[in-house]
Amino acid sequence: MRCFATPLGGLAAVLAVAGLACQTEAPSAADASGLAASSGPAAPGDPISAAELVDLTAAVGGTYSPKWSPDGSRITFVSGGGLGAVATEDGAFEVLTDDLSLSGVGSLGAPQPIWSPDGRWIAYTSDKGGAPDIWLWSAIDRDGMQGSIDVQLTELSARANGLAWSPDGSRIAFSGDRFGNMDIWTVSVPDGKVSRITDDPLYEGYPSWTPDGSRLLYVRMDDRWVDHDVIEVDPDGSNPRTVVRDTGFFDYRAGRAFASAQVSPDGATVLFRSQRSGWLNYWVVPRDGSAEPRRIAASDYDQSDARWSPDGSWISYTENRDGVHSLRVVSADGSKNRTLVDPDVGAALRPEWSPAGDRISYTMETPTRPAELFVMDLESARSHLLHSTVTAGSPEKLHMPEKVAYPSTDGLTIEAYLHRPPDAEPGERFPGVMWIHGGPTSQFDDQFRRHQQVHFFAQRGYVVLMPNIRGSSGYGLEFEDLNNGCWGHCDLEDVLAGVDFLKTMPDVDPDRIAVTGTSYGGIMTMDAVAFAPGVFQAAIALSGYGDMTDFHTKVHELQHIKLVEYELGPYPENRDVYLNSSAILKAHEVTTPTFVIQGEGVAADWRLREGQPQAALDFARKLDQHYKIVRYKAYPGEGYYVYGRDNTIDKLHDMLDFFEEFLVTEIGGM
Repeated sequence: MRCFATPLGGLAAVLAVAGLACQTEAPSAADASGLAASSGPAAPGDPISAAELVDLTAAVGGTYSPKWSPDGSRITFVSGGGLGAVATEDGAFEVLTDDLSLSGVGSLGAPQPIWSPDGRWIAYTSDKGGAPDIWLWSAIDRDGMQGSIDVQLTELSARANGLAWSPDGSRIAFSGDRFGNMDIWTVSVPDGKVSRITDDPLYEGYPSWTPDGSRLLYVRMDDRWVDHDVIEVDPDGSNPRTVVRDTGFFDYRAGRAFASAQVSPDGATVLFRSQRSGWLNYWVVPRDGSAEPRRIAASDYDQSDARWSPDGSWISYTENRDGVHSLRVVSADGSKNRTLVDPDVGAALRPEWSPAGDRISYTMETPTRPAELFVMDLESARSHLLHSTVTAGSPEKLHMPEKVAYPSTDGLTIEAYLHRPPDAEPGERFPGVMWIHGGPTSQFDDQFRRHQQVHFFAQRGYVVLMPNIRGSSGYGLEFEDLNNGCWGHCDLEDVLAGVDFLKTMPDVDPDRIAVTGTSYGGIMTMDAVAFAPGVFQAAIALSGYGDMTDFHTKVHELQHIKLVEYELGPYPENRDVYLNSSAILKAHEVTTPTFVIQGEGVAADWRLREGQPQAALDFARKLDQHYKIVRYKAYPGEGYYVYGRDNTIDKLHDMLDFFEEFLVTEIGGM
């Protein structure tokens, strides 16, 4: 018996429910778990091709949450470069517009496209006019018919994030960097008149309105991006007041993790995300400051995606327990907490309330199946599949990884995912691969994108271990900070312990072990070959950095510099720490054949264009200087990372060729 939903009876009925309702029959293809045809054995046949795997994507997953239209008749979501919509009653899909051009707005990403309160406009940010600005796409024309008007609203030529419509639809509040740092602005609709609300040199972002539109809240970070103040002002910026102060929450993406403070529909309570308990939980505080903040659903697990119900009586959120994401609701007073979707495997994410508050939409995915859009009717507590772009066949070719754990130094237990080759014969032994995630404050979990490219190698005869080494998120702040000041050394111990774990497996050849990863995974790959020579027989470092002392001059993004300053300390005061974590200084000791990969560094047209990024190239050059076996490739048309479809397909084949050359080819000996 698996409990996955609580009948809400129009929400109020939850108060009368003593426990969870359990569904005893096997879940169908459209039930709340969304796991049908995802967890069984894959069909026999040839491995999935790189192109088929890369094309196995979800229109409803990724950065943007599907959003209900104000009348509840459809749910919109970013699809490719445009905007799609699916009818909430019959699931009929339509393309509203095929060109929002959301890509290229900057490393901090484009904000969520959002409906105006009357359903007439969708506001979004695009650089298709030459530089980032706010645009409006019309959902309804002046005659009340379906429209296709697309107009530029602002002319600031600056990044704009955190768009928020005023309740009456007359203005949009946003954060913009027109004068060199993020300030709060408003723009009136539809005449495009902009007003600058704040001018603090600190980063200010993610505005939100009180329900009556009389006040505006925003978040101000300190210079380290660690402490946050939620400030309330009049819409013209006057009469500022600090609502709540939060400390000790490093916000790598310039405020995106803390995000907006959400005011309850009655205007009395503010909901915000905090790490003050040691876990990412949601807290509430009276807007008037009459009481201290309190956790609304206290948990020793990280929480995300919280939303007030339209009537303010409930808060929905997701909770991450060892990589499985469940969908939950808690009453506004914290007295009742219920689980709506509780998969055995998978990630229920991006929940959104319907305007009437009688339904919740969410996406569901697993390590073998991309995200699909579900809607739960709260009266019946039943979910149905509303929209999917997952075609039959491809997911069935993939195999579910195992969840494993192994001991490391300092008494740590490291949790990991293990991908094995399908249909292996008894006694077969395969090369092993340590696959390290980026961040380092990130996590391998049950989301499909974490596993997508790993399937390519598992299906071609590689045993791949994906560990959540110290420094990973999802296991509490203490674990997250365990690698501060010791990049490439203390966390490398967890990688090396993973190698020892792989070598205990009967289907792994202990003499053929590789390491790879992107971003911080690329840094760790460089560290592994430099600081642990002889352990690995092949290494592929993707978009890594080998010289941490050069970070402040070679790295193009402030967010990365803030990250390194938080984890290694300010530079140059902590230069010894940076030197200790610089793999390039030990390049002469490397014995592992290494493939260094990056994008060629193309920036958006409105950003400063430079030559090819040097960070990864410098490491490759240093290896070559010492006559090490090194290969290097920069993929065209990319930034520092390789994301494009065709380049990703080429990259997967290039990586496979390198592994085949150095892990499969037999070498004779004396």
